[in-house]
Amino acid sequence: MSGRKQALLRQHRRQKRIALLLAALVLLLAGVFVAWWWLPLLLLVGWVVHEAWFADHLFYAPSDDYNYNFSGVAPSFTGRIEAGCLLLDGDSGAADTLFLQVRLKANWLGRWLDPYVLIGADRQDFERGVNGRRYLNLSGQHELLARGALQIRGRFCRIEPAVTLYALSNPDYAEQRLMVIAPHADDAELAAFGLYSRARDVSIVTLTQGEIEAEPYQTLGLEQAAAARLKGRLRSWDSLAVPLWGGVPQSQCVQLGYYCLQLPAMQAQPELGVGSRESGEDDIRSVRGANSIQLPGDADGVPSWRNLVADLAASLQYFQPEVVVTPHPQLDPHSDHVASTEALLEAIELSSWKPKTLLLYANHLHDNDRWPMGPAGFGIALPPAIEALPADGVWSSALDAAQQLDKAMALAMQHDLQGALPLKRRIRRLLQRLLVGRRWPATGEDEFFRKAVRRHELFWVRTLGG
Repeated sequence: MSGRKQALLRQHRRQKRIALLLAALVLLLAGVFVAWWWLPLLLLVGWVVHEAWFADHLFYAPSDDYNYNFSGVAPSFTGRIEAGCLLLDGDSGAADTLFLQVRLKANWLGRWLDPYVLIGADRQDFERGVNGRRYLNLSGQHELLARGALQIRGRFCRIEPAVTLYALSNPDYAEQRLMVIAPHADDAELAAFGLYSRARDVSIVTLTQGEIEAEPYQTLGLEQAAAARLKGRLRSWDSLAVPLWGGVPQSQCVQLGYYCLQLPAMQAQPELGVGSRESGEDDIRSVRGANSIQLPGDADGVPSWRNLVADLAASLQYFQPEVVVTPHPQLDPHSDHVASTEALLEAIELSSWKPKTLLLYANHLHDNDRWPMGPAGFGIALPPAIEALPADGVWSSALDAAQQLDKAMALAMQHDLQGALPLKRRIRRLLQRLLVGRRWPATGEDEFFRKAVRRHELFWVRTLGG
């Protein structure tokens, strides 16, 4: 998938260079025939158009079909949309997670405004110019669906009448012992605050300090290394303290103290210690003082892959989770996220305690930086999957309005999600608000307040053998 993204990124940049070259030629020709003051005006108009309509990082064509294969994972039911209502040829029964396969086609307005589908009181947004197979999340709409009263209407897009519903049945994993693997402080909250805040028994293991990109702390008069150390301390504190807002005591939280964006380098040479890129530190014990358990890495403090896997194995043995929540290694492309799950799988092989299930999450995507698209508070449709994913099940866990507000406040406590946006991004948001109609929540300026605070949390369900 990363190869496809790189190819699409090269194509995107090539097309952008061609467009800029053509624009420059037009401006040069215009300079011959029109007054000089038209040139800066045309440049301004071109910049506004780019920021409002072409600044999204979308590395696939809106006409690409999403590629999900639920055969063998979930029963399916054909249906149709008549007079704005969904009618099924069958009964989805007691399934907790429902996805409706539809074909969407944007109208001319849907090429300039974000097309979306209204599903009862919910709304799910899609790419401008959408023209292909997509999957609506109908989880939580069971009562209306059973009565044939669930209304589904497209705005700035047309929905083909023939549809297919996939009905997936899962246990409530909040009733089992959970462990959440967080590559960085805030990943647990972004992916699973709603889930872990209602779980009866949960532990949270954060792998890294998250110390890099500490430039804002240099405004306090600190050099780069000191600023990075301060940021690492603050985010390590976040990883232990913020879960208490969701009812998880500090004794159930572990900070391993490895260094941000260094996990792949550790994996490449498992015995080698890999220190921080920015803080100058190379001893993971500097932020482990508040941990409630002793771990193998405490012995020498070396930031090595060998120690990371041993620490995770010891955490599994101590907390004995039945279910582990961890990044999706095929869907989430962040290098630390991929390495975190690969380290977990090695630790499971090493540990005498074997969890039964992985719940996989994606806080980032290969192909679309805006997913979940649309305003905060609404549902989460299935993300782009242009190339086929492993045939996992899916679980859509529900959050009511109170849980969503608590989740937003948990994010607001995270130091890395605080602070004002850069001026360029502020201007872009203003233009998109005025010209495209996009909205951002009042709870915080970081994009994750829009993307993560939703009526659903999505997890891909992978059963472990043995």
